[in-house]
Amino acid sequence: MSEKIVQLNEEAIKGQIKELVRGSVEKTLNELLEAEAEKLTQAARYERNEQRQGYRSGHYNRNLTTTSGDVTLKVPKLKGISFETAIIERYRRRESSVEEALIEMYLAGVSVRRVEDITEVLWGSKVSPSTISELNKKAYVHIEDWRNRPLQGGCYPYVYVDGIYLRRNWGGEFENVAILVAIAVNEDGYREVLGAAEGMKEDKASWVSFFQWLRSRGLNGVKLVVGDKCLGMLEAVGEVFPEAKYQRCTVHFYRNVFSVTPRSKVKLVAKMLKAIHAQESKKAAREKAKADIVNIS
Repeated sequence: MSEKIVQLNEEAIKGQIKELVRGSVEKTLNELLEAEAEKLTQAARYERNEQRQGYRSGHYNRNLTTTSGDVTLKVPKLKGISFETAIIERYRRRESSVEEALIEMYLAGVSVRRVEDITEVLWGSKVSPSTISELNKKAYVHIEDWRNRPLQGGCYPYVYVDGIYLRRNWGGEFENVAILVAIAVNEDGYREVLGAAEGMKEDKASWVSFFQWLRSRGLNGVKLVVGDKCLGMLEAVGEVFPEAKYQRCTVHFYRNVFSVTPRSKVKLVAKMLKAIHAQESKKAAREKAKADIVNIS
């Protein structure tokens, strides 16, 4: 006598259970919408009474992404009274948070395919590549609006600049691109990121263009520019901000010193440099430096 073997299709069962849950969520949400409409109109559908506020005028469909999958909401349309529902408000907040998460993932370098997989795990449905593309377009619009905003912080006496090199994929090929960045301190002592722009390389032409762009947006009152010892940047500062002084960035200076310091001496030299820079005058700093040189010899 042959035994009967029962085989279970786990994927099919999971799909059926998921659809059952999704359908239940959809039905419950639509029932809640109907209850809210009845509460607002003070009457059930087709019911007539003296306390009735407003009238039904059908409904419109609205998609909602839940952890159980996509559901279709049948939102009641009312005449004589506006229909406001907490469900829709939660949807708007969720939609906004989902968009922000998708944009952050893409800008962080997560591939479109990976974003699709992550969204299916988190929210029960995949986000299409076209949706991701549209969200990225929105993000780039906001980024450009921020980059080109007028600088309205008054005078910016202290400006810190640097070039950051990043790898960019362009046409299937990777290349290093210099991103020129400027951070300033205004007269009230608050720091502000003034701007960032692609410079391709840190030559004089790129820095001049960057500084002129900042000036066109309202940068003024610059007394001190702090940066590394990039020759192109130094020449550009003298040309665009002739009245401003230049100071070498201590972080870059420390890195240059540490690059030629024996590894066993780095901590000691770091303490010495900090002590020298902590002096209140140039004279005191020079004396401290001479004393440290004698002690380390």
